[in-house]
Amino acid sequence: MNICVYGAASQKVDEVYTSAVEELGYLMALRGHSLVFGAGASGIMGAVARGVKRGKGKITGVIPKFFRDEKIEAIYPECDELIYTDSMHERKFTMEEKADAFIIAPGGIGTMEEFFEALTLKQLGRHTKPIAIFNVNGFYDYLEKFMYVTMEKKFIRANCDLLYLTFTDLDELFDYVEHHSGSFGMTVHDFKDGGISASER
Repeated sequence: MNICVYGAASQKVDEVYTSAVEELGYLMALRGHSLVFGAGASGIMGAVARGVKRGKGKITGVIPKFFRDEKIEAIYPECDELIYTDSMHERKFTMEEKADAFIIAPGGIGTMEEFFEALTLKQLGRHTKPIAIFNVNGFYDYLEKFMYVTMEKKFIRANCDLLYLTFTDLDELFDYVEHHSGSFGMTVHDFKDGGISASER
């Protein structure tokens, strides 16, 4: 399957994160999957691409033309396919369309935007693709707390956490991605109607 990995482009992230994500990319390739990503050469993006390349997997990079023209970000040089888009919006749309699954690696505001867009579209029934958060070194612990608080205070539906899962173990993460069956048997109508409460999770 084509797996879209979202993650930071920053060159300053600690090696504990880049090493873990490079291993994610390597295992992804060994399990026969291809990478769709934002085409960056540094940070988390570069790490996952290096891992996939080491495992001899296919890599598709998607990046806006202005990143190249304005030299905003180094482009990973060993993409098997490199797609240039006219905008950030088109970049996200292209990655979403090409992906069979999403993995959220450690990242900043761009990664958060991509995660919440994929999550929102799934809640609205626009796709049933698996969404997995790779929680390296507790990076997403506070996000999990935030999601719980917003469910408890009824800003988001109580069953929103059924739409994605969080992992620290890579084998468990890929088992979920590979055997995911939509929204755990629920339909978009279940989410519209509110479904289970937070206390019943």
